[in-house]
Amino acid sequence: MTASLDLLVDGVDFGEGPRWHDGRLWYSDFYQRAVYTVTSDGKREAIHADLDDRPSGLGWLPDGSMLVVLMTTRQLVREVDGALVPYADLSGVAAFHCNDMVVSATGHAYVGNFGFDLEARATYQPADLALVSPDGSVSVAAEAMAFPNGSVITPDGSTLIVGQSFGGDYVAFTIGDDGTLSDRRAWATMPGMAPDGCTLDDEGAIWFSDAAGAGLVRVREGGEITHTIPTPMPSYACVLGGDDGRTLFALCAPDPHPDAVAGKAAGAIYAVEVNVPHAGLP
Repeated sequence: MTASLDLLVDGVDFGEGPRWHDGRLWYSDFYQRAVYTVTSDGKREAIHADLDDRPSGLGWLPDGSMLVVLMTTRQLVREVDGALVPYADLSGVAAFHCNDMVVSATGHAYVGNFGFDLEARATYQPADLALVSPDGSVSVAAEAMAFPNGSVITPDGSTLIVGQSFGGDYVAFTIGDDGTLSDRRAWATMPGMAPDGCTLDDEGAIWFSDAAGAGLVRVREGGEITHTIPTPMPSYACVLGGDDGRTLFALCAPDPHPDAVAGKAAGAIYAVEVNVPHAGLP
């Protein structure tokens, strides 16, 4: 595959949680404290701006209402009549900043967190993955994960696959009817890589942004790397979307640390066409 990255929009501080929904790309910008949409021709609109916290993971409940992860207060909020209102308190499970999220077709949300103060370069600590049930209750979905980050759910809703940025791998779980997880198992290991935001395709492979490098990587179950696409600067999240699900959007920034990127609008979103379309969630 010959990849040709096209600039979609620039002026991004640090983009996260990209989702293709309702014919548009949605994403959070940590340091602009806003949730944006972008059309395929690059028209950007702030849907929620001037938030009191950094937004991260995005998802939608079965009734169509949007959920947004608030990082530092470790809260999950829900959009009601155009406003974001409290939905779940994640602080009992999340030891530090919350990050990415995937929401199942049954309305169960799985939310990762740092586990330790990464920005202050504190000593690494494992993190527990949070499960938010449709009634807003919060429990531990999986313990002792190595910086749980981008996650996907298979099209049949039976399997959650979670990237461990500090583990250099993906782990899979069987999803129960009540959203609880079981049968933790290795899905793929990518030595030297740090999987961040990711997206599943129709062949069951995962495209992910490698936070330890500067590019997009496609991996199959078992660890076979089938494609790599260099990006102009480090990429921290990606998603498949577009009208046919074959546009891969890459959210890029010069650095993840707020001191390096907050308020500088030096990041960007790029797009590239791939052969295999999107599948599953998000």
